[in-house]
Amino acid sequence: MKTKPLFIVISAPSGCGKSTLIDMLLQQYFDIEYSISCTTRAPRGEEEDGLDYHFKTKERFEELVAQDAFLEYACVHGNYYGTLREPIEDALAHGSSVILDIDVQGAAKVRERVRALPDTDPMKIGYVDIFITPPSMEELRDRLVGRGTDSAAEIEKRLANAEGEMEKAGEYMFQVTNDDLGMAYRRLCDLIDALSGRM
Repeated sequence: MKTKPLFIVISAPSGCGKSTLIDMLLQQYFDIEYSISCTTRAPRGEEEDGLDYHFKTKERFEELVAQDAFLEYACVHGNYYGTLREPIEDALAHGSSVILDIDVQGAAKVRERVRALPDTDPMKIGYVDIFITPPSMEELRDRLVGRGTDSAAEIEKRLANAEGEMEKAGEYMFQVTNDDLGMAYRRLCDLIDALSGRM
């Protein structure tokens, strides 16, 4: 069965289970590729080049910017992060879908770039953006505290960021509330199946 390749952009506040949901999708859908971002920051811990990120020097990154190689890029805490256009175009051309895990600012830039593309462009044809929301801010606070990885100050910062991000949720085509991981995953699968023509 031939399905339509999708360009899926997913955003969520920290602690909403976005990474878990994306991992679940990648394990089930073998025709979905994960878009690996580029960064100029140094690898952390077990991170591998080409698996976690494409690690670049600042000079190389700036060369790529000059070549308009990025769909979007930003400088965060003195390091560049960006999404290369070519791997996404290649995957879609080969009939695979692509998932891009990105924050709301990055998603806004991607949305703008995609809108400007011709209607025949596979990126525009397959574009879909999804925002994962927590059931409530109280629940999100409980999850962040429960993770036990952040200081109280860091948790407050993440919650303040989350409120700002939630205000942008209406800019997305779809919103999925992660009140129950299994149900949220089912909703995501139903969306992807319907949009790609698997139904």
